[in-house]
Amino acid sequence: METTRLSTKGQIVLPKSIRTARAWKAGTEFTVEETREGILLKPASAVPKMTLEEFDAAMRPIREKIAQRGKKPVTLAEMKAGIAAEATRRYDRNRH
Repeated sequence: METTRLSTKGQIVLPKSIRTARAWKAGTEFTVEETREGILLKPASAVPKMTLEEFDAAMRPIREKIAQRGKKPVTLAEMKAGIAAEATRRYDRNRH
Protein backbone atom coordinates (compact mmCIF):
# COMPACT_ATOMS: atom_id res chain seq x y z
CA MET A 1 0.00 0.00 0.00
CA GLU A 2 1.35 3.41 -0.94
CA THR A 3 0.66 6.69 0.83
CA THR A 4 0.32 10.27 -0.32
CA ARG A 5 -0.52 13.55 1.36
CA LEU A 6 -2.87 16.46 0.85
CA SER A 7 -1.14 19.67 -0.26
CA THR A 8 -1.92 23.15 1.03
CA LYS A 9 -3.86 23.65 -2.23
CA GLY A 10 -6.05 20.61 -1.51
CA GLN A 11 -4.32 18.44 -4.12
CA ILE A 12 -3.37 14.78 -3.81
CA VAL A 13 -0.74 13.16 -6.01
CA LEU A 14 -1.66 9.64 -7.06
CA PRO A 15 1.35 7.29 -6.93
CA LYS A 16 3.05 6.76 -10.30
CA SER A 17 2.56 2.98 -10.15
CA ILE A 18 -1.23 3.47 -9.97
CA ARG A 19 -1.28 6.13 -12.73
CA THR A 20 0.82 3.91 -14.98
CA ALA A 21 -1.20 0.75 -14.29
CA ARG A 22 -4.45 2.55 -15.13
CA ALA A 23 -2.99 4.62 -18.00
CA TRP A 24 -4.13 7.86 -16.34
CA LYS A 25 -2.52 10.91 -17.93
CA ALA A 26 -2.46 14.56 -16.88
CA GLY A 27 -5.89 16.05 -17.46
CA THR A 28 -7.83 12.85 -16.73
CA GLU A 29 -11.11 13.84 -15.05
CA PHE A 30 -12.48 11.95 -12.06
CA THR A 31 -15.71 11.71 -10.12
CA VAL A 32 -15.32 11.89 -6.34
CA GLU A 33 -17.80 10.09 -4.12
CA GLU A 34 -17.91 9.85 -0.33
CA THR A 35 -18.55 6.31 0.93
CA ARG A 36 -18.64 4.62 4.34
CA GLU A 37 -15.05 3.41 3.86
CA GLY A 38 -13.70 6.75 2.63
CA ILE A 39 -13.46 8.50 -0.72
CA LEU A 40 -14.07 6.71 -4.01
CA LEU A 41 -12.23 8.19 -6.98
CA LYS A 42 -13.31 7.01 -10.46
CA PRO A 43 -12.31 8.29 -13.90
CA ALA A 44 -15.18 10.24 -15.44
CA SER A 45 -16.51 8.62 -18.58
CA ALA A 46 -15.40 10.44 -21.70
CA VAL A 47 -18.23 8.78 -23.58
CA PRO A 48 -21.77 9.63 -22.50
CA LYS A 49 -23.97 6.69 -21.50
CA MET A 50 -26.60 5.87 -24.11
CA THR A 51 -28.89 3.09 -25.15
CA LEU A 52 -28.06 0.83 -28.07
CA GLU A 53 -30.71 2.62 -30.09
CA GLU A 54 -29.08 6.01 -29.37
CA PHE A 55 -25.68 4.55 -30.23
CA ASP A 56 -27.11 3.12 -33.45
CA ALA A 57 -28.43 6.57 -34.41
CA ALA A 58 -25.09 8.21 -33.56
CA MET A 59 -23.22 5.67 -35.69
CA ARG A 60 -25.49 6.04 -38.72
CA PRO A 61 -23.24 8.63 -40.47
CA ILE A 62 -20.22 6.40 -39.99
CA ARG A 63 -22.06 3.38 -41.36
CA GLU A 64 -23.07 5.45 -44.38
CA LYS A 65 -19.40 6.29 -45.05
CA ILE A 66 -18.51 2.62 -44.74
CA ALA A 67 -21.28 1.72 -47.19
CA GLN A 68 -19.95 4.30 -49.66
CA ARG A 69 -16.64 2.46 -49.60
CA GLY A 70 -18.42 -0.72 -50.63
CA LYS A 71 -18.37 -2.44 -47.25
CA LYS A 72 -21.40 -3.89 -45.49
CA PRO A 73 -22.55 -1.86 -42.44
CA VAL A 74 -23.31 -3.64 -39.17
CA THR A 75 -26.96 -3.80 -38.11
CA LEU A 76 -28.27 -3.17 -34.60
CA ALA A 77 -29.08 -6.89 -34.28
CA GLU A 78 -25.47 -7.75 -35.19
CA MET A 79 -24.21 -5.23 -32.60
CA LYS A 80 -26.42 -6.80 -29.91
CA ALA A 81 -25.21 -10.29 -30.87
CA GLY A 82 -21.58 -9.16 -30.74
CA ILE A 83 -22.03 -7.55 -27.33
CA ALA A 84 -23.75 -10.68 -26.00
CA ALA A 85 -20.97 -12.89 -27.37
CA GLU A 86 -18.27 -10.73 -25.76
CA ALA A 87 -20.14 -10.62 -22.43
CA THR A 88 -20.41 -14.42 -22.50
CA ARG A 89 -16.72 -14.77 -23.37
CA ARG A 90 -15.69 -12.49 -20.49
CA TYR A 91 -18.05 -14.21 -18.06
CA ASP A 92 -16.62 -17.60 -19.02
CA ARG A 93 -13.11 -16.25 -18.33
CA ASN A 94 -14.24 -14.72 -14.99
CA ARG A 95 -13.45 -11.20 -16.24
CA HIS A 96 -16.73 -9.49 -15.46
